Amino acid sequence: MKNYANTNIRNILVAGHAGCGKTTLVEALLYTTGALERMGRVEDGNTVSDFDPEEAKRRASLNLAVAPVEYEDVKLNFLDTPGLFDFELGQYEGIQAAGSVLITVSARSGVTVGAEKAYRLAEKMGRSRMVFVSKMDLENANFYKILEELKTKFGPSVCPCVVPTRQEDGTVVYVNLFSQKAFKYEGGKQVQVALPDMGHRLDGLVEAMSEAVAETDDALMEKFFSGEAFTTEEIVEGLAKGCKSGMITPVFCGSAVNLQALDMLLYNLKVLLPSPAEAPAPTAVTAGGEVKLECDPAAPVAAYVFRTVADPFVGKLSYVKVFSGTLTTATSLVNARTGEAERFGKLLNMRGKKQTDVDSITAGDIGAVTKLSAAQTGDTLCDPARVAALPAAAFPNPTLSMAIRVTKKGDEGKIGAALARLMEEDRTLAYRVDAETGQQIISGLGEQHLDAVVAKLKAKFGVDVELTAPRVAYRESVRKKCKAQGRHKKQTGGHGQFGDVWIEFEPCDSEELVFEEKVFGGSVPKNYFPAVEKGLRQAAKHGVLAGYPVVGLKATLLDGSYHPVDSSEMAFIMAAKLAYKAALPEAGPVILEPFGTLRAHVPGDNTGDIMGDVTKRRGRVLGMSPDEDGLQVVEAEVPLAEMQDFTTFMRQLTQGRGHFTLDFVRYEPLPSNLEGKVIEEAKKLGNGAEDEE
Repeated sequence: MKNYANTNIRNILVAGHAGCGKTTLVEALLYTTGALERMGRVEDGNTVSDFDPEEAKRRASLNLAVAPVEYEDVKLNFLDTPGLFDFELGQYEGIQAAGSVLITVSARSGVTVGAEKAYRLAEKMGRSRMVFVSKMDLENANFYKILEELKTKFGPSVCPCVVPTRQEDGTVVYVNLFSQKAFKYEGGKQVQVALPDMGHRLDGLVEAMSEAVAETDDALMEKFFSGEAFTTEEIVEGLAKGCKSGMITPVFCGSAVNLQALDMLLYNLKVLLPSPAEAPAPTAVTAGGEVKLECDPAAPVAAYVFRTVADPFVGKLSYVKVFSGTLTTATSLVNARTGEAERFGKLLNMRGKKQTDVDSITAGDIGAVTKLSAAQTGDTLCDPARVAALPAAAFPNPTLSMAIRVTKKGDEGKIGAALARLMEEDRTLAYRVDAETGQQIISGLGEQHLDAVVAKLKAKFGVDVELTAPRVAYRESVRKKCKAQGRHKKQTGGHGQFGDVWIEFEPCDSEELVFEEKVFGGSVPKNYFPAVEKGLRQAAKHGVLAGYPVVGLKATLLDGSYHPVDSSEMAFIMAAKLAYKAALPEAGPVILEPFGTLRAHVPGDNTGDIMGDVTKRRGRVLGMSPDEDGLQVVEAEVPLAEMQDFTTFMRQLTQGRGHFTLDFVRYEPLPSNLEGKVIEEAKKLGNGAEDEE
């Protein structure tokens, strides 16, 4: 593949709902332009974009894939993204490299949530937008109903450019509103036909398109009001201007499977969407302040890592978008995040999994770099003469957590390293070891996401694991003041063991045990105070109800006695533990459960359902406020023990529109009617103190 000037490159994110035909469309465009000899099928698992074995198995895209298409004198870099919400990482990675978003809508299912989210993301990131309504050859396809849905959801910017009409014999004819010519397709080949009689509909569509074009330019507006018709060139020019500014969202239609109207789509992707040279220059931060990264091949290099693939066999592959300069194999690079020099292997042009060595990647283009050691997704690689950092991308927060456990002995040591590699390439995956329960916890965007992680651990790293619901880290505390004696006396052949203490226990506001002494007259020598405290701290690791750590406890050493020969540190440690065991059952012990602050972002129609669900989960609604995306934020405090399936509930309730955060806030007493269940579970887990004799 030859090098292209930045004016002849288009970087296009292909996004939309799962199953709307994104991957099939990219495959069809590759085939139409001669890049493929044979067109693959998602159902057969042999498309260019879905090359991961897990994607072939699931018949769905799970990762972002890059597929460049050469059309006439232009290189169209398609960034094919997954439509499943569990894998929306791909959209957030790809939008960083894209200048435009092609939103794919299925003529069968209409404008679904995936299309809405893609449009909002493009709008938020300031990218040009275009819509392609696929599967127009299906019998029940209703383009005009979908057009109304698009206008309702996305506003007056929606502008149809190619519209279908069905003949009596079932043939779909596509009318180009620019030229007002009609075409049918035979074996993917365009055949011009007579313009069908569409009545007033055609006039209305042309009028609406002309009005949209007129609003992009004063001279065109004047011509429009004078009643003069626009030329095809003026329409294309006006639409391109409106598309680049975001005023117009052109709508095209066709069939990827039967290769219908794809030639018109390709042409308009070329002429309407902005090149990197026309896109606004992003702002980067240098040591001396902010700088604009102009898309100039002669400028100092600045390349952004938008995706990382960490493969144990192939090594590390970093996908980059070069914002300025020309990246060559001889270029010296500095990582703006670390300040360190980055050595790399080869430069590659990627098409799915196919890698082609290249000598350079020019400003505005997309490629891949091998063997970058420290670079991560979100890093900027720069010329040492101008170290400039682009803002790191924001990714969705993982919300579903599960405990992960290896099924084969001896694999325990492998899992941490394997997950570290997976987290390099997946910024929506998190891993931690819970200090309370000792469990290894992984967090992701949903059940399918974590299921795919399990499959990758086995396929790539040979580690078999199973997932279970994580244990809740309960605590115990006391509600009353209580005093008890702990007397440890043991006679053996030689020296005996003797320690005797009176300790008062009471509730206090502290995570750690608070220890004080009020001993008068030396009944317990000072040198044994640390031993008493040590014994209490050891004992407080396990409560008397369910064996969970005790918090909010103050212990005051009041009195005791000792033996000049038999007393020892160990004896007083044991005495303190005996006092603890005697006192706590009488001090009103209680189990505490963790509570979190929930911020659920949901459409206004769903706020009542969310509030009702929070109440069912024993939570308290604190209030409601609007957010910047037009959603409502329901804020509540909820017990974490009840929130394990909330990710799935939220996805089903809002159809994927909503999202939430859940952050630990405090511990609160567990209702007494639930204590029995928690105590029973703790017994099964073997919670409890281990007596140290």
